[in-house]
Parts: sequence; structure tokens; C-alpha cells
Amino acid sequence: MNNMHTFLILAVLSIITIFLRELPYLVFGRGKTIPKWLEYLGKVLPFACMGMLLVYCLKDLSFASVSGFVPEALACGVILLLYLWKKNSLLCIIGGTVFYVALVNLVKW
Repeated sequence: MNNMHTFLILAVLSIITIFLRELPYLVFGRGKTIPKWLEYLGKVLPFACMGMLLVYCLKDLSFASVSGFVPEALACGVILLLYLWKKNSLLCIIGGTVFYVALVNLVKW
């Protein structure tokens, strides 16, 4: 790949990103009201996405051995405790990930 090809790819991606970020303002404008179904989706979809991510992350659990499910279960517990304690999603993501990686790499199952 040469430099011109790379530049063209970045230019197209930049234009598409700008268009997608401006699309809601083009469709709804500043004075228009947002439809009720779209407000509903805005409230429900973040939780649905988190649920799908949880299912996706835990879909390959194996209960055949302790190392197949205990690290994931403990990491989920840490995430839940962090959320109940601080109610900060970023802290939960980082804390749970660090705990899981440390558990998998440092504990011999």
C-alpha cells in the first residue's frame, strides 16, 4: 500500500464519520421533537447492548474444570461489587478486566 492509498482510505473514513455524526441534526433539526419510539430506543438499547456483551463474553464457559468458569465468575462478582460501590461504568470495566487478567495469569488452577 502506498501513501496515496492510505490517504484516500483515511479521507473516506473521515467523511463517513463526519456524515454519521451530523445525520441526527440533519434528520431531526434543532426545533423538531424526537419521536417517542426513538426516545424509547435511546433508553432501552444501552442496557440491551450490555446484556448482549455479557452473553457474548460468557458463552464459552466450560464447567468441566475449575479454570473454565471460576475466573469469569469472580470477575463478574468484582464488576458487580464495583458498580454497587461506585456506580461508575468505566471503573467497573477497567477493574474487572485487570482483576480477570491478573487472576488468569497469576493463579495456577
